Amino acid sequence: MPGITREEVAHLAKLARLELSDGELDHFAGQLDAIIGAVAAVSDVSDADVPPTSHPLPLTNVMRPDEVRPSLTPEQALSGAPAQEQQRFKVPQILGEE
Repeated sequence: MPGITREEVAHLAKLARLELSDGELDHFAGQLDAIIGAVAAVSDVSDADVPPTSHPLPLTNVMRPDEVRPSLTPEQALSGAPAQEQQRFKVPQILGEE
């Protein structure tokens, strides 16, 4: 399989709206070629006797049932807050939006 060319990297960069220098194009072409080679090597492995899985180990749901339990009141939860508004923590604005 021929390696990925810098023109293909430039095309991918354009699709991803990335501006790459000539040095970056050459650098990424080598890296992407190595990645594609590694994926091709994995694809060559015989997998006829391996069942498809989403995880190498069996998983079970370890979440507890959702039950109503005693908890803090809004007043207790907000008692240590430096500022509050309408039973919510009030924090400084960071995005400059209203």
